[in-house]
Amino acid sequence: MTNFNTTMHKTIDIDGLNIFYREAGNPNAPTLLLLHGFPTSSHMFRNLIPILADEFHLIAPDYPGFGASSMPRVDEFEYSFDKLAEILEKFTIRLNLQQYFLYLMDYGAPVGYRLATKYPEKVLGLIVQNGNAYEEGLRDFWQPLKAYWKDKTNENAQVLADNILTLEATKWQYTNGVRNVEAIAPDNWFHDQYLLDRPGNQEIQLELFYSYGTNPPLYPQWQEYFRSIQPPTLIVWGKGDYIFPEEGAHPYKRDLNNLEFHILGTGHFALEEDLEMIADYIRNFVRSNSSN
Repeated sequence: MTNFNTTMHKTIDIDGLNIFYREAGNPNAPTLLLLHGFPTSSHMFRNLIPILADEFHLIAPDYPGFGASSMPRVDEFEYSFDKLAEILEKFTIRLNLQQYFLYLMDYGAPVGYRLATKYPEKVLGLIVQNGNAYEEGLRDFWQPLKAYWKDKTNENAQVLADNILTLEATKWQYTNGVRNVEAIAPDNWFHDQYLLDRPGNQEIQLELFYSYGTNPPLYPQWQEYFRSIQPPTLIVWGKGDYIFPEEGAHPYKRDLNNLEFHILGTGHFALEEDLEMIADYIRNFVRSNSSN
């Protein structure tokens, strides 16, 4: 008898790359495709997956250059959000994912919204956790990135490397804005920083920082998708997030009618402090919007 509650750790070849993913739950149950943020990987879902696997089918891939997936050099692979979305699209086709709910966090939003706008019939609903689709969500944190988008110089790149790619910065992403720092396991930033510090990974991250500039021009297209398709949407947003502040959450109300909206008293990686609450919200949301 298969134990669907056990998280499996798998790899699949996509265009010659080993794409690592975590999977649990009965494949005949509603599927949740979990898309991670920066600078982490499917590791961010390690605790959520077993909580929900009794009722749902969960899949969490690592993008190229992240987690346990292949990490080709920048001269071997195009590190752009278009390319990450292309790999993810092929991943869903290879796994024969016909319909699914999308969990979008940080980088997962621009990757997932590219997929959703191309295949709206496949997306049963959106779970948005600090994932931006509005100009209002790009505040002070983004000023040095915007400078890099305008002028891709070594000097502007070094500012980003010094301020975003260090252990101190990675720890800050997990601890800034939370209620209780002691509730956040240091394993998170040790794990992520080990992967960031691999030879060649800093160059990969800088390419993606630059490519992030291709996302805001797509915001009107994503917003039109919200208005025209009206996907059921659950927002669970950490209000203490300095990177994607609460100002980026409220504009979703303008475009979505079937919206469940929760602002949580935590930070960027909300699952670290509000895991059980978010899991309960997801369980009820998927039940309400699934025909299974």
